[in-house]
Amino acid sequence: MEGRSPDNNRFGVRLNFDDSFFSKWLDDVPPLTEPEKLGLERLKRNYEYISQEDSPLEEVIKLVVVSPLLDLAGFYQPPFLIKTEVGTTLDIPDDPDNSPIQGRIDVLIVQDLLWVLVIESKPARLDVTVGIPQALTYLLSALTGQSTLYGMMTNGREVLFLKVDRSITPPQYSRSLTYRLLEHSVEREQVLQGLRYIGASMQSTIRGDVY
Repeated sequence: MEGRSPDNNRFGVRLNFDDSFFSKWLDDVPPLTEPEKLGLERLKRNYEYISQEDSPLEEVIKLVVVSPLLDLAGFYQPPFLIKTEVGTTLDIPDDPDNSPIQGRIDVLIVQDLLWVLVIESKPARLDVTVGIPQALTYLLSALTGQSTLYGMMTNGREVLFLKVDRSITPPQYSRSLTYRLLEHSVEREQVLQGLRYIGASMQSTIRGDVY
């Protein structure tokens, strides 16, 4: 992230503790197939192998963790498009410093020119929650009329999801539990199911379905 670090309070976004999205989002998702479970197990083994000596850096995490997850979730197929290192700027109204926050999105999934998911990867030595302010900045700066946007952060070992509602003032966001990719097979499966749910939710929103 260029310039100063983003501050949630600086651009007025609020954490919504009452949003039930992340407490219910996996209730009705279909179980994974055996090939999908094997794909997740392979992801785990690959990560454990490459992290034996040193904690993987961001670029390695993108290759070994993020890319396989997106593939298994179907984001490399229509109607989705993938973009990387996308520049973004967020202007802060009434900011006395008058200095916009600028940065580059690690991975951006786009559907019909609408932002679907921002993925912010962090080195394994950092807690996954350090990516929240940066991901929120990206989601709030999205150049689309879409009001509900999603984000995902990972440090390779853990995954955390965000949902941002820009239809109200000030904007609000909710967050998922922190899922452990390595220690628990159930949580690995929930990460993949969650990605699929977000993809299906966005397609339904664009069609105008109630979801």
